[in-house]
Amino acid sequence: MEKIVFHPEIHTYHIDFAGHVSNIVYIKWMEIGRLKLLAAAGMALVDIMAGDIRPVLAKTEITYKRPLYLGDVVRVELWIGTLRQTSAEMVFRIYRNDNELAARATQNGLFVSARTLKPYRLSAGERELFIPFVRQGAD
Repeated sequence: MEKIVFHPEIHTYHIDFAGHVSNIVYIKWMEIGRLKLLAAAGMALVDIMAGDIRPVLAKTEITYKRPLYLGDVVRVELWIGTLRQTSAEMVFRIYRNDNELAARATQNGLFVSARTLKPYRLSAGERELFIPFVRQGAD
């Protein structure tokens, strides 16, 4: 099983009034991860936008375990927990300073047709692109 791993930087404008990284920054990191996943699966956003398929979000859940602060080293990991014909559940783990779990999250995405705005069924070939990133279970 492959997973997407990247290390976003924390900037001063990411800090909220409580002195730690704002919750909206986690959402942005998750979007970056989804785009990296699509690209790694051979479905770069520019290619997707030229076709009929559109990935959209249906649900986001985040459980914050430890705050992130300016100066922390961040690692984001992402894989697919469940892949269906028209949807996928993406699993995220966000770590600080090596292996301290800062947050765990999931996002449910739906593939829709740009023409009809109805669910888009992945072809066997399209599904196959995502298989290397599928890992059943949350951990």
